[in-house]
Amino acid sequence: MTDTVTILSSDLPFDADQWARLEAALPPGRIIKVDTSDDAEVAAALEVAEIAILKGDLDARFVAAPCLKWVHCDHAGLTKSARPEVFERGLIVTGSAGRSGPALAEHVMMFSLLLCSGYTDFYEAQKRHEWRRVPEMANLRALSGRTMGIIGMGHTGKALALRAKAFDMKVLGYRRRDEPTPEGVDRMYASDLGEGIDDILKQADIVALVINLSDATHHMIGAEQFAQMKRSAVLVNLARGPVVDQDALIAALREGRIAGAGLDVTTPEPLPEDHPLWDTPNVLITPHFTASLPDRSERSLSMIIENVHRFRTGQPLLNQISEEDTWSKT
Repeated sequence: MTDTVTILSSDLPFDADQWARLEAALPPGRIIKVDTSDDAEVAAALEVAEIAILKGDLDARFVAAPCLKWVHCDHAGLTKSARPEVFERGLIVTGSAGRSGPALAEHVMMFSLLLCSGYTDFYEAQKRHEWRRVPEMANLRALSGRTMGIIGMGHTGKALALRAKAFDMKVLGYRRRDEPTPEGVDRMYASDLGEGIDDILKQADIVALVINLSDATHHMIGAEQFAQMKRSAVLVNLARGPVVDQDALIAALREGRIAGAGLDVTTPEPLPEDHPLWDTPNVLITPHFTASLPDRSERSLSMIIENVHRFRTGQPLLNQISEEDTWSKT
């Protein structure tokens, strides 16, 4: 692989030292930095480029590029890039899943703690300068001794399992592949073994969604699934909004079929001001935003450099999407 042309998106979040390390790791050849909002600039570079490293998702310009072999999108959720035409074209697409895994896992724990402790009621009392015990205090629960059900056992799921276990919780996990059980998980379920999520839903006090959105996971949590959950259970969604049937979620919360929900993702996004979800009882909403890690850009860079090495040596790439990740409902 000589004289390879590589496109680098000019808005990648790297400092001068990181840019130098990235460029030094790339195959011999020409490096073109482009402003991806400039169609003419991108079109000229794509006439010859074999590799593109982008900050955001790829689009039709990259899918149609004549020489392009591999695109890396420097973010975690590649739903918009997992389109049928990408796989038909045979384009390799990778992402930076895992760079924020610890922070996302903490976000799940934050929702879990706030909802199970009834903190919002105490906070409202604090704003009124009231020292009081809310009537519902008998229903408040510690996480210790409870069960965490994790739907999706990628980078975030594995980080979450360790944190839940540190709270002395029982941890159940679900994923697509039948692989060795990750640290911190007491029982794994795998789609490859013909297993579903029903047992997890029935046992879990916290159901955490950290799974990729695809045609297969669209509305995987709906009325049927809420009916299987404990009335005291809490749903936390850090996956994507369409993984949950949102109308069914609102109904389940209003009717007391589950105890609460923590949502970092919704349908649509941004959530309109007049959407009923804002006023649904026992819901906490954050705007698809998780606290950053001090080494997040370094984590991204390490993944990209490792994938450059793998690409040059013909090895499987990290975080490569497959046809199982296809999202065709957009």
